[in-house]
Amino acid sequence: MSEPQTGIQIDRKERLRIPPQPMPKQVPTVRVTNWDETYLGFDLEFAKLEAHRCIQCPAAPCVKACPVHNDIPGAFLKLENGDIIGAANDFRETSNMPEICGRICPQEVLCEGHCVVGKNNIPVQIGKLEFFAADYQRQTQGFPRRPAAGPTGKRVAIIGAGPAGLAVAEELAVRGHGCTVYDAWAEPGGILLYGVPSFKLSKQIVREKIEFLRCLGVRFVQDTVIGRKLPFHELVDTNDAIFIGIGAGIGGRLTVEGEDLAQVYTATDFLVRGNVAPEYRPVEMREPLEAGERVVIIGAGDTAMDCVRTARRMGGAEVTCVYRRTEAEIRGREEERCNAREEGVRFLYLTNPLRFLANSEGCLRALECQRMELGEADESGRRRPIPVPGSEFEIPCDTAVVAIGYAADPVLRAPELGLELDRAGLVLIDRETGRTNIPGVFAGGDDVNGADLVVTALADGRRAADAMDRYLCSGVAQ
Repeated sequence: MSEPQTGIQIDRKERLRIPPQPMPKQVPTVRVTNWDETYLGFDLEFAKLEAHRCIQCPAAPCVKACPVHNDIPGAFLKLENGDIIGAANDFRETSNMPEICGRICPQEVLCEGHCVVGKNNIPVQIGKLEFFAADYQRQTQGFPRRPAAGPTGKRVAIIGAGPAGLAVAEELAVRGHGCTVYDAWAEPGGILLYGVPSFKLSKQIVREKIEFLRCLGVRFVQDTVIGRKLPFHELVDTNDAIFIGIGAGIGGRLTVEGEDLAQVYTATDFLVRGNVAPEYRPVEMREPLEAGERVVIIGAGDTAMDCVRTARRMGGAEVTCVYRRTEAEIRGREEERCNAREEGVRFLYLTNPLRFLANSEGCLRALECQRMELGEADESGRRRPIPVPGSEFEIPCDTAVVAIGYAADPVLRAPELGLELDRAGLVLIDRETGRTNIPGVFAGGDDVNGADLVVTALADGRRAADAMDRYLCSGVAQ
């Protein structure tokens, strides 16, 4: 036994004997018929027991592995003693969105992947306890109001209403700066609303967060693409600082024959049409989407899992995931693949798409593929897929979705922005501050990192907000 800073005796051997507590979720046959969240959440007694599995190790590798460095042991010590609000506040000390990150972070490679308990057992379910505590607080007391500074008179323009931009808006609003968030979509929330399906994250949670930010004085301007509808120089002329957080929303393409068929969708197009009400979609995405009986999704990352699970809920009876490597090489959540399998999704590994085939009426009828085998590792560290000669075959399908990653928006390359970019079109910044090459202009999130995690965008936003506050208060911004 040892004694943490709180003076509470910790019997680690006793804690290691506590079995993992099951997180209830909808049964697969039911959940594919609705868009409600898959996971139903802990009740208090199960949550307290699961929190008690944390052995309160002094090194706390889980904290170091979290991009926002949540005080996980401190929160769990409160939670196991029934102080749910105290636990939630511990998470909110370092995270603007614990109810969201707890749901969609890949904890198995972050905090839970470094949990000492996980060396010999299932790790403590950190993410699910995080959203349990945050949900309880949000549902019983609302988002806690932070002490706010008086108005500074400084004006900040935030481009992009995704996780990075929302974090900047909250952090600067409570410090007294006037924040206006500009976004291309019809409703604020960015990827949280338009990219993450409702069965993983209820849209009501995102909307409640947006309303909370409005109560802090944050202003939102929608349907506005900077550099197109609103010139960038106008923002520079009328604001004291600018944050760019537009993400990396351009879906990857296969560039193969037949990809321009009407029944072949990008992941974003498919997810928005499937998950967002028509009145909140862009005009070009308001036509109803009929997934058909047979759906093929190319790719096997988290976005692809969102697509296969969306396809099942849209009536796809035969949903197939095609990936050119094996499951061992996938960079995505095992939990999501498990949920997809439970819902009846078929996985075809070592399979490479060659072309989309049309019928006599010009509609998609099949995806032609080729079997692959793994060779030596490539620059990514994963074994390179190599075609197997003569192994071509067809997968009949009515709809196909290409979900093979995202790239930077070409709008960042507009000469009028004057941003310094890397070869991939991502914004170059000072990693400690988020500063770009333009004085007073900061950036963070996927438009800097490439397609990454919500929590890393959140961490970027918080870091940039600190630097922006120093810049605004230094007298440099006039």
